[in-house]
Order: sequence, then C-alpha cells, then structure tokens
Amino acid sequence: MENKNVGILLFGVSIIIIGIIFLFNITMKEIVNETCSLDHNGVICPMYNSIKTQTYLALAITGLLIVVSLILVFSKPDKEIIIKKIKEKIPKKEIDTTGLKKEEKQVLALVRENKAIFQADLIEKTQFGKAKVTRILDRLEGNNFIERKRRGMTNVVVLKE
Repeated sequence: MENKNVGILLFGVSIIIIGIIFLFNITMKEIVNETCSLDHNGVICPMYNSIKTQTYLALAITGLLIVVSLILVFSKPDKEIIIKKIKEKIPKKEIDTTGLKKEEKQVLALVRENKAIFQADLIEKTQFGKAKVTRILDRLEGNNFIERKRRGMTNVVVLKE
C-alpha cells in the first residue's frame, strides 16, 4: 500500500476516534450529573476534572495520529532505485587441446557448443559406442576439461569452470 493511501486511511480512522471521544465525553458528563451530588462544599464535582483530563489526553493522542497521517499523505513517494548490473562477459578461457586425440577434441567441441549435454546425446551425435564415449569422457574428466553429473539414469556432461 502506498504511503498516501495509508495516510488517508489513518486520517479517516482519526476522525472516527475523535467522534467517539466526544460521544464518550458527553455520556460521562451525563453520568456524573446524575450521580454526583453537589455536597462538595460548593466545589464542582472532582469527576469533571478527571473527564476533562482524559478527554484532552485522548484528543492529544488522536492529534498525533492526524499529524502522522498528514505527513504520510503529503510526503513524496520513494523513488524506485533501479540498479542494473552489467554482466561482464567473461572471456572464454582457451583450453589447451594439444595433447588430446581427435575423438576427444570432437567430444569436447560438442560439449562446448551445447554447454551441457546428456551423455546419451554425445553417443548419438558422435556415432561412437557407449564404452568408447565413456572412456573419452573419463580422460577428459581426468584432465579437468569436463565434469559429469548424474541425472536419473544418465549423465549430464558440462564444461568444468
């Protein structure tokens, strides 16, 4: 909820509270008039002072609510601060593939292309057997080029960062 709406709502509640205070004040004075006798040696009944004090205190608290509500109504809304982080493009690190075999380079190229690929898809795309792809991936993983992550019944092959 915006500050302005909260302020208007608080102002309305404050007005209702003021009405209740005055109704309560009138009712209390009627009760005192009926119950308090004038036998106080010519002095006004002390309950009137108590009613007056309570009324002023309640009005002061309600006045404070009104001040807060007016501040909320007339305050400027906070500006949204939008900060966009510009992702720096991390240059792809060059992988030294000089010591790799032709098949290993082919599998590594597929993994780099797709960023993450299922091992079954590598088998399908390279037309190598399961055992051969597993051995190639073992060597690439041993050289810290790739990483295999278990997903259900298959592996996902990703480049190691």
